[in-house]
Amino acid sequence: MSLTPEQKNNITETIKRIITPMNVACEVVVREEKVGDKEIVFASISAPEDAKFLIGKNGQNLQALEHVMRSLFLKQTEGLTLFVDVNDYKKSRATYVATLAKEAVQRVRNTQRAEALVPMSPYERRIVHMELAAISDVTTESIGQEPQRRIVVKPYRS
Repeated sequence: MSLTPEQKNNITETIKRIITPMNVACEVVVREEKVGDKEIVFASISAPEDAKFLIGKNGQNLQALEHVMRSLFLKQTEGLTLFVDVNDYKKSRATYVATLAKEAVQRVRNTQRAEALVPMSPYERRIVHMELAAISDVTTESIGQEPQRRIVVKPYRS
């Protein structure tokens, strides 16, 4: 199932209506991608000057905006997954988190001691687990409770 032009326009206009009271000038582009057997809808928000208000501390505002948008369009876009991003924040954050994880792997290899990473969102933890899954000499585990939930990288012992 793909989005109709009306649905794309509706997503764009809804995002703009939510952002307008914040006095943030932005452009919204909605695109679709097929990843495996899933249809994914990306709503990319470009806010050159006030992106920090849309992103919030550690991406909390962006996460909330994405949650609201998913809730609003759940019935309309059944079978589709909606992602919202501001100025490619999620993309750059994913790269940063993957780099952090790989650096932790090197330290764990050198010391043979487990290392806990900083608290992360579920999305970021998933990136780390997936990134390190192919590395055979370490294992990962999530520990703690939200919002302090984090990943521990451990040397693999068979």
